[in-house]
Amino acid sequence: MNLSKKAEYALRATIHLGIASEIGLHTISAIDLAEVNRLPVKFVERILNELREAGIVDAKRGKSGGYFLAKPANQIGIGEIVRLMDGRLAPICCASENAYQRCSCPDEEHCGLRMVMIDVRNAIANILDRYTIANVVEVTLRKLRRDGLPHPFASLIAENEAPVSHKRKADPADGFLASLSQIALSTPEK
Repeated sequence: MNLSKKAEYALRATIHLGIASEIGLHTISAIDLAEVNRLPVKFVERILNELREAGIVDAKRGKSGGYFLAKPANQIGIGEIVRLMDGRLAPICCASENAYQRCSCPDEEHCGLRMVMIDVRNAIANILDRYTIANVVEVTLRKLRRDGLPHPFASLIAENEAPVSHKRKADPADGFLASLSQIALSTPEK
């Protein structure tokens, strides 16, 4: 399997839409997605249209318009996007479940190469289908926070001074000391 640039960019755009959603941004323009990913805007727009036609993303027109995930990030599989953009996951056509084509082998049923490539396809599918956009967003944001780095849209929020509804507020109940006191209250005294 060779991940095409189209599939790579579709995954990056979808992950970034998931990050935007997670940090409270309701929509992101194609221009901002392209800029964050350092990609050509026209290519990103074409990919977003394909993702929209597939029901993965949706768009809103107007001043506060842009793109957003059409369904929850935990319902969008990485494998789903790769298959949408690239078709088969198998390295050769005769090993594909979804895009099977007969090969030139005289005895396909007993072909050792085909058997190995089916195993390769299964391994790739098992990994790609195990993870969702939500999993990738969670790990990405966790690593950014761990390393003290801003999320990809930090400059966009500061630049546009997003409305309060777009900013994540710090709730005192989410603090470390509040969590410790909740643990202390729930632990019975001996």
